[in-house]
Amino acid sequence: MNDVQNQFRFSSILDYCRMGAVLIMLSVCIGSVCALFLWLLDVVTACRIAHPVLLFGLPLAGVAVGLWYFWFGRDVEGGANLIVDEIHEPGAGVQLRMAPFVLIATVVSHLFGASVGREGTAIQVGGSLASATAWLFRLRSSERCALLVCGIAAGFGSVFGTPVAGAVFALEVLTLGRLDYRFLLPAAMSSIIADWSCRAWGVHHVFYPLMFQGTLSADGTLWHVNPVLAAKVAGAAVVFGCLSWTFAESVHRLAAVMKTVCPRSWLRPAIGGIATILLVMVVGNRDYLGLGVLPAEPGGASIVSFFGPEFYPWSWFWKLVFTVVVLASGFKGGEVTPLFFLGAASGNALAHVLHMPMDLLAAVGFVSVFAGAANTPLACTLMGVELFGASDIAYFAIGCFVACAFSGKTGIYLSQRVGTMTLREARSRN
Repeated sequence: MNDVQNQFRFSSILDYCRMGAVLIMLSVCIGSVCALFLWLLDVVTACRIAHPVLLFGLPLAGVAVGLWYFWFGRDVEGGANLIVDEIHEPGAGVQLRMAPFVLIATVVSHLFGASVGREGTAIQVGGSLASATAWLFRLRSSERCALLVCGIAAGFGSVFGTPVAGAVFALEVLTLGRLDYRFLLPAAMSSIIADWSCRAWGVHHVFYPLMFQGTLSADGTLWHVNPVLAAKVAGAAVVFGCLSWTFAESVHRLAAVMKTVCPRSWLRPAIGGIATILLVMVVGNRDYLGLGVLPAEPGGASIVSFFGPEFYPWSWFWKLVFTVVVLASGFKGGEVTPLFFLGAASGNALAHVLHMPMDLLAAVGFVSVFAGAANTPLACTLMGVELFGASDIAYFAIGCFVACAFSGKTGIYLSQRVGTMTLREARSRN
């Protein structure tokens, strides 16, 4: 019996070593691809700003990408939802070509000015590379699921420079209100290594200037949880949750309308492209094109701008409209960075009304609107700590959990489970 036990232990150790080596290799690859992706985004964004006329090519670019997916990529068009579905119900796997398809499509979208994000691309790159790695090493079904979770964590953590949030996000996004801690250690390992790999290529993430680090109490000590501020943050978070709900519902419902109006999937991006051009003419500037992390011109609206003293009362509304239009019409990219913009902009506007530090509420809105839209409050709280520091963690937690409570069960990831049903199935029943 001792020989059998020793043999079993030796076999288990070998399995752990083998999986560890596979995870390290996969994480380095994902981090490197995300570094390439972020570099490409910087290049095409600079090109678009330098050549504003590129915007008028957005409808044709959208149709070209749509035709490319229609002819060669129908089985990967589901994107991040395919990966979540595969984790819940392992089947045919996730195709490797998902990675180049979504990477190229997202870069094209940003080159011509579509208001899309980048997390969808990072998650799909991570998931497709993880699936290919599982196939290459002939891993078992349970190991393949673990690798897919790690792929999500590595992609998310490296593209935003938030490895801890990436690991928790990969667990939290699968099932609403439940975490599967079996995958926590490998997901954290993958996310951290991918982030290291991405930074090793010289990629730098944007610094967000949050100066608020607490308030002084009567005895001169620094107070990190002021009751009045906490109450105001909770009130603002109700608005953030409603914005999350509005965003997710608007994308889903407008997408359904688009399918009815234009049954050809490859032609729908032309509608979104034309609408974006008309919206730019209405607004009179190009602040709401692309990621919107940095201002396209001095004084323009951007995520970084919302942390300063300037007041932007309607930027949240225009970013919502620009993003919903292109996502519903089928442009590739993601929702998260536009949600960051929407949250920071609404925080900027509410801070003026609630007489709060503008940078604090912009930071809380930044993470809270995404928390409500993705149903991932814990990951977003940790993201707030990694991006802005730990001093304001109580406000991040209040904002994220309250926003999530008021956003309902609507979310941007329709394959996320609610009990035994996906959000897509729950929506159809309602």
